[in-house]
Formats: sequence, C-alpha cells, structure tokens
Amino acid sequence: MILTRLTLANLRNYAGLDFAPAPGLNVLVGANAQGKSNLLEAIALLGTGKSFRTSRDAEIVREGMPSATVAGEARVSAGSVRLSCTLTLGATGLRKRFTVNGHAARYAGYLGNLRVVTFVPAHLQLVGGPPSLRRALINAALAQESRGYYATLAEYERQLAQKNAVLRGAIAPDATLLAAYNERLIASGTRLILARRAFVAALEERAAATYAAWVGGADGALELAYACNVDARTPTPDAVAAAFGEALQVRRDAEVARRTSLVGPHRDDVEFRLGGRPLAAFGSQGQQRTAVLALKVAEYATLEARSGEAPLLLLDDVLSELDADRRRAFLRGVASVEQAFITTTSEVDVPVAATYRIAAARLEAVA
Repeated sequence: MILTRLTLANLRNYAGLDFAPAPGLNVLVGANAQGKSNLLEAIALLGTGKSFRTSRDAEIVREGMPSATVAGEARVSAGSVRLSCTLTLGATGLRKRFTVNGHAARYAGYLGNLRVVTFVPAHLQLVGGPPSLRRALINAALAQESRGYYATLAEYERQLAQKNAVLRGAIAPDATLLAAYNERLIASGTRLILARRAFVAALEERAAATYAAWVGGADGALELAYACNVDARTPTPDAVAAAFGEALQVRRDAEVARRTSLVGPHRDDVEFRLGGRPLAAFGSQGQQRTAVLALKVAEYATLEARSGEAPLLLLDDVLSELDADRRRAFLRGVASVEQAFITTTSEVDVPVAATYRIAAARLEAVA
C-alpha cells in the first residue's frame, strides 16, 4: 500500500492541505506544536476511522469550524482506492461519515481498505501499562486484517455487555439466562482466542529477530507470550470451547458475587520478557522502548506477510530517546519499507528519505 495523495480540511491546526507523499521513507521535520503529529493522526484517521490520540473526536475538528475532512488515494494490490472520513459537529453530537471510492460506507466496510501501523510515545506503556492497552493493540491489528475478526469482536462485546447487565441487576440473575449468554460468549470468544494466539505467536518470532538484529545478544532474547484467561493448552476450537465452558462453571459463583464477568478474552494479556525476566520489572527504559519498536516493526511485517500487502508505517517522535547506535540501527531497519512516515525535531541522515519541513501547518519539501 502506498498513499499517493492526502487532503485535509479543518483538521486540528490544518485549515487545508494537499500532500503527495513519496514512496519509501517520508521524514517530517519541525519544532513542537507545528503539526507533525496532527499529520500522522490524519493518515491514521484515513485508514482506521479513529484517532490514535483521543477518544473525543470533536477535538479533531479545527476550532470554530463545523466539520473536518480527511481524504486520500492509495495504490493497493487491487489497483487504487479513494477514501474519505468526515466529522461533523451538530446539536446532538458528532457524526462521522465514510466513503470508499465515492460511495457511502459503514465503518465495518471502511476499515481495512488502508491498513496502518502506528507508533506514538504513549505506546511505551505497552510494556508496563494495563492489559487493556495490549488487548487494544491486538484487536486493532486483527480488525484491520480481517472483517470477520472485527465482526466477531463486536458480537462478543455486545454479548458481554448483555451478560454484565444481567449480573448487575437488582435481583439475583436467572441461571438459565446466564447459561444462554455463556454459550454465546463461548462461541464468539473461542474464535477471538484462536485468532489472537496465532497472531501473537507470529509477532513474537518477528519481534525477537528484530530486537536481536538491533542490539545483538547482550540483552537476551525478547519473548512475547499470549496470556489467555482461558487455560486451553491445545489450540483447537473444541479444546478452547471446552476450557472456556469449564472456566465459566468454576467462576460462576464469583461472577455472581462480584456482579461482573470474570472469564473470557476480555481479560487476556500479552506478556513481555527479556532474557527470561519480565521486561516491565527488570528492563531499562531503553530496553523497553526498543522492545516496543521491535513489536511495531513485527506488527508491520506480520500484517504484510498474512495479507500479502504492506500497511503504512506511522512513527511519531520515534527517535528522541534512542541512543545513537539504536537510532542508526532502527533507521536502517525501516529504510526499506514500502512507505513510512517519521516525525522528528531534527533532520536525520537517511539518503533514501523524502524530507519535509513543517511549520505552522505548512509543508515544504527539502531538496
């Protein structure tokens, strides 16, 4: 995938922009608060329909404006695709409208047309932050890769909300109703568990190799482990479903007492280890940052390998806290990707890169 044109209207500090990115590496250079991160946010919004910086979409609309639009065109394996996402403020709140090749589209049909892998400084919390951050990363990647996964995830979350509503009811929950919800959760949850387990295994192989290539063997091997809330040692649908059902039976009274669902993939995690020890507890800040970057490169490579098409790679302030050796190793590693966008406050020496200076939401190509 190569983004060939990006147009913005009233998005963050951009009143308007018409940008034709280059294939390969695009380096966006500028001081803070000039629009570098906003530009990456716009590309991510074009691909995923969501911001990686806020859950309050109204913040994306330029102050004083009624709406914001990001539109673009990309070369993909099937030819080309034109996408747009418009955010409109109204009396009843914000409304999003998506189009694919000029036709209105639902979000489920929009997602996955332009895949993106994003790194922002907040992703450093992936190592030591709450499990929800790691689940969100896996869900976002798999939802872009597969509309079936997105549909299954939406189904599971809807069923989980219904079950929790019963558990939180004013009277004791009906056992027959809970059993019915559990059966539905087992069916959709099993599909999520199997997809996540396979994806994390693929991530681990590539992340470990990337980490070792960047820093050598001095730190020990990087490991990623899928910590499933359902103890199913055999990765088959029947085995996972049986283990899921058994766990629900064991925790039934605890769920009723705590008035919430305690079993299922909504409580899964991904564990980071380096040299056999938990990375969050024993790793340095540099090691944790390098591990997260290796994870992101692995996410990019895994999506490319599984779909046959490279996603866009968006890297916000990726170099600031890397030492010189790790910075050079990282830049060598991403220089060959199909298309990537990197923000930085100072120019970098990468001969193959297209470099742009950004000041006050204006782009200027550096010759």
